[in-house]
Amino acid sequence: MTAALISWGKGRRAAAAIGAVSLGLLTLSACEKPTALATVTVGSTTVTAEATPGCDGNGKVLSSKKLAACVTKKGGGTTIEVHPGEKVRIGVEPDVAKAGWFVVGGGPVMQAPSTDTYRTFDPEKLFQQANPQTGQTTSLKNVTLMVAQVGKGEGPETLWHFELKAKD
Repeated sequence: MTAALISWGKGRRAAAAIGAVSLGLLTLSACEKPTALATVTVGSTTVTAEATPGCDGNGKVLSSKKLAACVTKKGGGTTIEVHPGEKVRIGVEPDVAKAGWFVVGGGPVMQAPSTDTYRTFDPEKLFQQANPQTGQTTSLKNVTLMVAQVGKGEGPETLWHFELKAKD
């Protein structure tokens, strides 16, 4: 009789273990891999964001239609004030740095993609916008800062958006 109780207990434990493993696998399959983060720091203010919704190609270059929609998006609702003379520091995760990344402010800011995890920019450069016909530059008061991960093909894979406001 004792043997029957022991084997019945082992069967229940085995069934419970199989159920727990199955539940764990089901839970894990429902989770999405989180997107990489980008960080902008100005003075003592730091803002970190996941990729802008709809602007993550999940390892593939964004289609021209998605890219056009992403370029016109605004920041994620957080505005960072930039005082004259303050540096704007932008950081990305190592995987993004390994692929390469660049920044666009009022216009292109970098000559070539960076493979560093961290870069520092002068606000004057980020807030400048050039007129393509005349070449004249104007200073903007607000700018949507885009951080873009370079894709393996032609174009970016992921975009992050931040709002910067020039403070007098």
